[in-house]
Amino acid sequence: MSSTTTARRAFDELTADRGILFGGDYNPEQWEREVWREDVALMQQAGVNFVTVGVFSWALIEPTPGAREFGWLDEVLDLLHDAGISVDLATPTASPPPWLGIRHPDTLPVDRDGVRLVAGSRNQFSPSSTVYREHALAITRDLAARYAAHPAVRMWHVGNEYGQIDHGEEAAREFRAWLRARYATIDALNTAWGTAFWSQRYAEFEEILPPRRMPYLVNPTQSLDFRRFTSDQMLVCYRELRDAIRDAGALQPITTNFMGFFAHVDYRSWADDVDVIADDQYPDPASAESPVETALIQDLMRSLGDGRSWMLMEQAISATSWRPRNLPKTPQRARRDSLQAVARGADGICYFQWRQARAGAERFHSAMLPHAGADSEVFRGVMRQGEELRRLSSVLGARVGASVAVLFDWASWWAGEEPARPTERLDTMEQTTRWYRQLWRRGVAADVVGAASDLDGYDVVLVPHAYILRPETAEALRRAAERGAHIVVGPFSGVADENAQVLQGRAPVLLRDLVGVSGEEWGGMPDEPTALIGSGTAGGEWTDATASVHTAGILAERLRAEGAEVLLSYADGDLTGLPAVTRNRVGEGAAWYLGTVVSDSALSLVIGGALAATGVEGVLGGSAELPEGLEAVRRGEVLFLLNHSAASIDVPVPSGLVDLLTEEKTGSVVALAAGDVRALSERHDR
Repeated sequence: MSSTTTARRAFDELTADRGILFGGDYNPEQWEREVWREDVALMQQAGVNFVTVGVFSWALIEPTPGAREFGWLDEVLDLLHDAGISVDLATPTASPPPWLGIRHPDTLPVDRDGVRLVAGSRNQFSPSSTVYREHALAITRDLAARYAAHPAVRMWHVGNEYGQIDHGEEAAREFRAWLRARYATIDALNTAWGTAFWSQRYAEFEEILPPRRMPYLVNPTQSLDFRRFTSDQMLVCYRELRDAIRDAGALQPITTNFMGFFAHVDYRSWADDVDVIADDQYPDPASAESPVETALIQDLMRSLGDGRSWMLMEQAISATSWRPRNLPKTPQRARRDSLQAVARGADGICYFQWRQARAGAERFHSAMLPHAGADSEVFRGVMRQGEELRRLSSVLGARVGASVAVLFDWASWWAGEEPARPTERLDTMEQTTRWYRQLWRRGVAADVVGAASDLDGYDVVLVPHAYILRPETAEALRRAAERGAHIVVGPFSGVADENAQVLQGRAPVLLRDLVGVSGEEWGGMPDEPTALIGSGTAGGEWTDATASVHTAGILAERLRAEGAEVLLSYADGDLTGLPAVTRNRVGEGAAWYLGTVVSDSALSLVIGGALAATGVEGVLGGSAELPEGLEAVRRGEVLFLLNHSAASIDVPVPSGLVDLLTEEKTGSVVALAAGDVRALSERHDR
């Protein structure tokens, strides 16, 4: 049995033992010893069963080079274990002590302007620094040797929120090595990068630098490869420390905390290296879009683990401290955020942090135990969450079924947002979220898949924006359509190859036969929306009457139909009469193509049409949109209903279900109060 299989089984054993993991980051080193016992007592009172320890403790463990001060950590781990609280023990390597940067300035990162950053904050290291990695490895080995068998330690946490970028000399050296491994010869690199443009040809790898500040635009392929390299380099750092922990005999799961759709790390390339997918999520209470954006992130995390349970490693119980304005959450909102994660596959619900810091940069970041102490609404909300999560043990390990896939690829995201495009208003994440919202509002769960993912089993595949398209991805989309799936492709997709070079021919070159339409030019659109008019031959909702409803904007492609049915065309402007939205019958399925960014009304027709044609229904039945603000998700046998609106919603459900949160039986209609959540068991014999 592989170490990964053993570790994943250990996570299942941990949750079977503890239930849904509940807790947060615990930083006892910031407090006097007499506070520790109070902390543990209050944790027990709140139902906390899991805490992360040691994330920012390097300077305390190693106050001077080579020193080791583990006594305080021994005491903390023993205290937590005696209280029945499991520990996620972190390597302290995310925040080196000041002495490392002062004695070894080469360990500090250099920004793209050539400025070397200084110690005194956090994350002040270069992933390419040999000296940093030697010191990080040394302290990790000693930490693992001491605590691999400690009964409190049930998980290991490597680093923290990897995202360091360095443009310095050591990064340049490692970047060249990465390029040699990727291209083998300088001629191959010159071809891939298109260096004949602007006289950029390189004679040898030693001439290549990271994309630092330049007089004008950076070579887009150089920029793309540096992003790939940076993600890979951080993964090398993670792997070194993970392997050191394993070499010490540790059998516990090992993870690190992701950050949703983070722009600097390709989490899909990391996913197989972590035993448990863990994520930090800080939705903005001021944004009405937060529930949708968070659900998309949670579906991503579940998908990265191939459907396995994941962990919400960090969130805020109330306000953050790093936004221009930091609106606090109510305890009701914090509860709903946590239960949303459970509904979408999380078996761990944790916060940053346990006790609110009295000093330092995050002293106004909320915590489970606030400055006001236990006599506070925040802490009473924490206790309620601890109690409710204990009632949801039946969802542990249960999966969220999905027959819809949303295609998202980091390299395509990176390349598709380089400067000097037809428009800089086309935003990959914005479009992905808009498309996903159409599923969310219908109660349809989705898997977020990558360019190399298997599409078998999906009835609908959404491709909101795939600037880079690989031939194998195009082939997978074609096979899916032929067997009966509906493929929906958004504008400015299939533009470039994996080197970010524009594919030659009528676009989308690799999808032309699939979508039955082709284009010859992409162009930005004016600020004023352009009206779209329906095809009289399509019938139904695609009629001329739609001209006053549907619009296009941001970007448009000059298209011609080549067998596809035209559903919407431009009603005015330079593209009058040309196709905007088409549908092409392919085998048992179909391919829809959007040659522009359409309004929500048109997008609803397209995605709703694809769902209806394939029989995909939301968890409450049908493919119609749910009441505003209602989120509905089925995990295993439990139907979660979450009301994100400010009004009560009546939701029809089968009679006799049991709300696991209240232990009450339902009638045929659930009156879901504003901000409330229900977790309805579909086993009628409870």
